[in-house]
Amino acid sequence: MRDVNRSLRLAIVDDYPVVVAGVAAFLAAERIDVVETGAMASVVSDVDIVLYDTFGQVDGVGLDLEDFVRDSGAKVVVYSWNLEPRMVVQALAGGASGYLSKVLTGPQVVDALERVMRGEVVVITGDHETSVGGAGDWPGRSVGLSPREAEMIALITQGLSNQEIADRVFISINSVKMFIRSAYRKMGVTRRTEAVMWAVKNGFEPETLRTVNPGLPRRLTSEG
Repeated sequence: MRDVNRSLRLAIVDDYPVVVAGVAAFLAAERIDVVETGAMASVVSDVDIVLYDTFGQVDGVGLDLEDFVRDSGAKVVVYSWNLEPRMVVQALAGGASGYLSKVLTGPQVVDALERVMRGEVVVITGDHETSVGGAGDWPGRSVGLSPREAEMIALITQGLSNQEIADRVFISINSVKMFIRSAYRKMGVTRRTEAVMWAVKNGFEPETLRTVNPGLPRRLTSEG
């Protein structure tokens, strides 16, 4: 059982360092110790909660949240701009203990995580995605891409078609095209190949970096 007198230990999982850094900075003033950050792989630290940021990730069919907490009692909470009800249902069915919108403030996130630690399943989807002036960070923000536009470009860079993107994030293909057209205008490109080249140069390629606080114990795993 977690000592209630210590800060909640959190691992932030996403393949984009700028996204992870943005979330960590957003929560820096709260009652949270971010003890591990990094790419989409099983968490190795002794943490209470894995905060799974869905930016540019496989957040549609096939999401297996157990991959992040094997051999661990940690709980998984999804943290996302995507507030589609089907996404929430699928995340909870996949083992999530919570689904939180990125429109929430730091204290609201902390309160929700504490409720998860008390055994609740917490879903707070807020109202709408924030503008580019919102908390956190994401690739392309410096040129004015909204979180949703940036997500479309991230998935294009991973080689997905418009239909595959629509299927993955549970929005219509017309909405996908709208977001892409808007993103292209801000990026100054007109073709998909140009968009991918621009994206590769501007932080849209997933990385595999992991940072772990060396002062904290590693979990024992089935592999020793």
